[in-house]
Amino acid sequence: MILYDYFRSSAAYRVRIALNLKGVEAERREVHLVKGEQRSPEHVARNPQGFVPALDIGNGHILTQSLAIIEWLDSVYPEPRLIPADPLARADAMARALVIAADTHPVNNLRILKRLEAQFGADEAAKGEWYRHWIAEGFAALEAMAGSGPFLGGGAPDVSDVLLVPQMYNARRFELPLDPYPRLVAADAAASALAPFAAAHPDRAKPE
Repeated sequence: MILYDYFRSSAAYRVRIALNLKGVEAERREVHLVKGEQRSPEHVARNPQGFVPALDIGNGHILTQSLAIIEWLDSVYPEPRLIPADPLARADAMARALVIAADTHPVNNLRILKRLEAQFGADEAAKGEWYRHWIAEGFAALEAMAGSGPFLGGGAPDVSDVLLVPQMYNARRFELPLDPYPRLVAADAAASALAPFAAAHPDRAKPE
């Protein structure tokens, strides 16, 4: 199994966490987004969107989109389960995850920030303000949706925690004040203390 990865990509970070939680080994191959390696013909052949992650599972199959990869991992390696089997718990977990995956991360990824600069002349301060605005909107909703346990979903991390930790990393990089989100801060701390989350951190995934 080969994971095409970028150490600071939050979508790839999610998949590193999920692989670690499942105890699944994957060879990591770096696709440097800042250098534009995601637009190479070789990578576009793997993922027509030119994104990371891409997970080559063999037999000519390459999976893309982090949530789709996590769902596949849950089906093939069911323990520990990240997407609950119970229909109601599953819907709640996916709703929390999609606040990040569908409504927060897509407007803040590298290609959007570059487009803001190229088309509208946004400088670093303007891009930072844009980034913080959309994370704050997503986090306000997610704070209200968080469960009462140590993790977003309760007593054990689920798919929404897998997505939260990378987004919290991004929030800190862009200096978003986190005081308004005590449940998110607590869930992030609880998850980040676990070895599978810690091992996936960009500081440990960064190429030498």
